[in-house]
Amino acid sequence: MKGRHPMAGSQSSLREANRARVVDAVKKHGGLTQVELVGATGLSAATVSAIVKELVAGEIVEVRSTVRSGRRAQLVTLAHRVGLVAGVVVGFRHLRVAIADVSHEVLAEQVLPLPADHRPDTSLDRVALLVVDLVERVGAGLDEVLGIGLGLPAPVNPATGMVGLRGVLRGWDSVQIAQVLEKRLARPVFVDNDANLGALSESTLGAGRDLQDMLYVNVSQGVGAGLVVNGRVHRGTDGTAGEIGHVQVDPAGRICACGSRGCLETVVGSPALLEPLYPSYGNLTLRDVVRMTKEDDPGCREIVADAGSTVGGVVAALATGLGPQRVVVGGELAETGEAFLAPLREAMRRRTVLSRSGGPDVVPAALGLRAELLGAIALALASTDLFERPDSTDDEGAGG
Repeated sequence: MKGRHPMAGSQSSLREANRARVVDAVKKHGGLTQVELVGATGLSAATVSAIVKELVAGEIVEVRSTVRSGRRAQLVTLAHRVGLVAGVVVGFRHLRVAIADVSHEVLAEQVLPLPADHRPDTSLDRVALLVVDLVERVGAGLDEVLGIGLGLPAPVNPATGMVGLRGVLRGWDSVQIAQVLEKRLARPVFVDNDANLGALSESTLGAGRDLQDMLYVNVSQGVGAGLVVNGRVHRGTDGTAGEIGHVQVDPAGRICACGSRGCLETVVGSPALLEPLYPSYGNLTLRDVVRMTKEDDPGCREIVADAGSTVGGVVAALATGLGPQRVVVGGELAETGEAFLAPLREAMRRRTVLSRSGGPDVVPAALGLRAELLGAIALALASTDLFERPDSTDDEGAGG
């Protein structure tokens, strides 16, 4: 009996590694031409071409003609038959759920209001029901769902998938979130902070797609940031990287939900923004303030401008340490446009150590209020092994 060639194993491993690099690049961006795949993977054009042919034969990817810069090209996307993914964002007052195919295209989506201080058991029940309903709405079954990405307005420990900071999402601290939802749906679940998911989607599909280092800032009911360093989301050891909502800005200020005094969220979070408007305007919601600011209401514009300046001061400190190429701003306050962005930009200009290039650009999120939801979809897709379709939920990962 002849023995195996000593290089056979290493050649096979290299081929599998190269296949994975191509698939991961397509998953990350939703679709790339073969020329773009060469740049994204660092592989030769001949190697990429051979791998794409192999993946097409295995019905992992599909190839179709497209046009890039006025020239015909071959666009490589994941095969639709591979399956579906679900994206979920549980906010302080809203729940967003979407079903998408493996090219990141959203097929069905729904938003549901949540009560204040909603409980994890009832909220996760709602998530499960909505996922099932939307899957049925697109004519599929749960067995076709490869994975579920879930975002929370709180830091998530990458090792445990649990909320990593007590008090900021009351009642959720000790919950094994992924395991609870996996039991309800029998599909793999991956959990992350919502700002991290916004950073993930904007860096792969949105305003930071062309960059290696960027900062994503979300200002809505609360405040958070997601960091992208060398093309990857940086979460920190315990998942608290980017938690700018809990940076102290007022040493004599109010006690925050995290237990500290005068955190940024106590100054620019939704309750703090609405309180000074109450005597003149009565009960308003954050959406009311956004709408009235866009209608040029002077009181609302003043409140939003003050918030932009305060957030800009904190972001300036973070940008000085990180040195991002761009700051992408999302969330509801970003919907007011320059009313919020201009004072944020000016505060950064005053406080950031400027390079010869003039410091980082500050731009609105290209994906708008859907950035976190699309990031949850991207997380589910990135966490899924397409070469071995998951039929059980015993995988470990960002929460499972």
